[in-house]
Amino acid sequence: MERSYVIKPLLNEAYPMISHGKGIYLYDTDGKAYIDASSGAVTASIGHGISEVIEAMNEQANQVSFVYRSQFTSKAVEDLAFELNKLIDADEDYHTFFVNSGSEATETAMKIAIQHFQEKGQHQKNKVISRWTSYHGITLGALSLSGHKKRRERFVPLLHDYPVAPPPSCYRCPFNESFPGCQLKCADELNVVIEKMGAEHIAAFIAEPIIGAAGGAIVPPRGYYERIKEICEKHEILLIADEVMTGLGRTGEALGMDHWKVKPDILALGKGLSAGYTPLAATMCSESVLEPIKNGSNFIMSGHTFSANPQSAATALAVLYYLKKHGLVQKSKTNGAYLKRQLKTLFNQFDFIGDVRGLGMMVGIEFVRNRASKDPFPSPTFLTNKLVKKAQENGLLIYPASTARPQGDGDAVIIAPPLISTKEEVDQIVELLKKTLKEIQAELN
Repeated sequence: MERSYVIKPLLNEAYPMISHGKGIYLYDTDGKAYIDASSGAVTASIGHGISEVIEAMNEQANQVSFVYRSQFTSKAVEDLAFELNKLIDADEDYHTFFVNSGSEATETAMKIAIQHFQEKGQHQKNKVISRWTSYHGITLGALSLSGHKKRRERFVPLLHDYPVAPPPSCYRCPFNESFPGCQLKCADELNVVIEKMGAEHIAAFIAEPIIGAAGGAIVPPRGYYERIKEICEKHEILLIADEVMTGLGRTGEALGMDHWKVKPDILALGKGLSAGYTPLAATMCSESVLEPIKNGSNFIMSGHTFSANPQSAATALAVLYYLKKHGLVQKSKTNGAYLKRQLKTLFNQFDFIGDVRGLGMMVGIEFVRNRASKDPFPSPTFLTNKLVKKAQENGLLIYPASTARPQGDGDAVIIAPPLISTKEEVDQIVELLKKTLKEIQAELN
């Protein structure tokens, strides 16, 4: 084509034209192969071109692809909600509101939390608070919850100032302390914030189990979420888990929160729910959260035209069945540990690597100018962008991320290949990343 009419992420950038994908590989129309070591946007969790999913999509399309949720339900939607309830494995049932994207899922979670208290007559509990160094979506409600400075800055006048709590970053502790001597001060700070604001005004607290794009796979210290849950229950505040990136096996457990055996009151799913085969996300809430709404207005004030369409539901069901059939949650744990070990071998080879962290097939690497002081590279260096671009030139796709620095700067990437990746394919990823880092190191010198 002589001219493109598609608004792309960088308006003046030329992007390769994709041809097809198979397994962990993508191919452009020039025949170049790429290892999808980021699963796109940490989404394509079971890889590309999986025949079982494609067959399920075709079978559903031959029946019906769309019905409006105010008029009909469908077997695919009912079956998917049933399977997701089993996935939570809690003492009470969880119900699902299907949407199209992670941003919609977190925003719906916020609305359900506020409506829960409205239906109980507690209208003053209408704030949902969150952490700095977080990302919950790009719509205005979800962005209000996000403590991602770069993504907020253009729209601050339109946003509610919801981020209040510090991130649980041991590498960049906001209190300049060390675990376990810190005694989980980052968690206890939530209690301080709640008491300052007044628990009577707060409906919920939202957090990513492992901080993704805003922090580069930050894993909180042991006991953090157990303490957070205690604080929320003490103040009658609902806990929302943003599992859009961490859910469905990505971190080596069915849900990210399962690492701490904490059950959120509300959770958001996306990305891996449909593994990129169709747009789909979901907000799930416990029976106790839903009960006052059922006994009151009997209607959740939210909805989207394409919510709960059978085509997307059938696709996600096929993805869940594929995950189970091939034991991909356990494989994510095993091969993810191998991936992290292999990436840590690069730490001694490149002195601009500051930290390697993560769980399962979600590993972050943070880069620093000085390892001892943890000083970042100056912003004009654009190190993350250079790394991502150079890696793609080398046939490796990695995901850009930010860091826990309060200034909103710093460089990090996430390595998050499909859960189907073998150890041999992990070795290929590490070798291509090593090649990329050598080339970047030469430029820095």
